[in-house]
Amino acid sequence: MAGPAGGCLPAAVPGIPTLMIKGLIRGAMAGAAGTTALNAATYLDMAWRGRPSSSTPQQAVEELARRAGAEIPGSGEERDHRLEGLGALAGIATGVAVGALAGELRAVVLRLGPVVGPVLLGAAAMAATDASLTRLGLTDPREWDVTAWLSDAAPHLAYGVVSYAALRAMSRR
Repeated sequence: MAGPAGGCLPAAVPGIPTLMIKGLIRGAMAGAAGTTALNAATYLDMAWRGRPSSSTPQQAVEELARRAGAEIPGSGEERDHRLEGLGALAGIATGVAVGALAGELRAVVLRLGPVVGPVLLGAAAMAATDASLTRLGLTDPREWDVTAWLSDAAPHLAYGVVSYAALRAMSRR
């Protein structure tokens, strides 16, 4: 549904500030763009170094389901494929959520400038992911070597750069 003057944002909902909705939507779109960059950087690293994909997202989904008392249906490869898909979707959701928050805080984020802003956005996405995985007992960043840190930090920096650029571009309208 098109908003006022044929724009892509929905018309204002009574009682909800329009700027808040616009900030969330623009931020979510910026987060989606950043997530695409993060995934591309990750796949480039996998291709360059010949390393496998991480199984940590699937393990996180499995652990969250266990804690919630839910079952992931299927067995064998079928179940593994579901876990892989759900793990990827969880990563996308995290990137979009961090972007939505950045969209709400865009005035602050954009004032940080084109160097600090992207670094902090990338660090926020990395912290959201790594903190939750640590709390689930699936990883401990204190035990990572330099290669592991770079493998995690570089894609998240790509997320920050692209999310910041998208948010800045959408804020000029």
